[in-house]
Amino acid sequence: MHKVVAVKVLEDYKLDLVFDYGKRGIVDLSHLVGKGVFALWGDYRVFRDVRVGTSGELTWGKEVDLRPDALYM
Repeated sequence: MHKVVAVKVLEDYKLDLVFDYGKRGIVDLSHLVGKGVFALWGDYRVFRDVRVGTSGELTWGKEVDLRPDALYM
């Protein structure tokens, strides 16, 4: 499994991701906004506060995390 090593927030709930082996891509997460745990992204400032976790996952505080393999697909 590869890890995310860098993330840049783009407009409209999109993220520019860089993986540990150099692959780069854009993921659109707009379809998740407002659903279940992703309701907190209704405030775009919360979405923009994304961080790369120690296992290469993306995290938004302690509420939400997304595994790198799911992001890669």
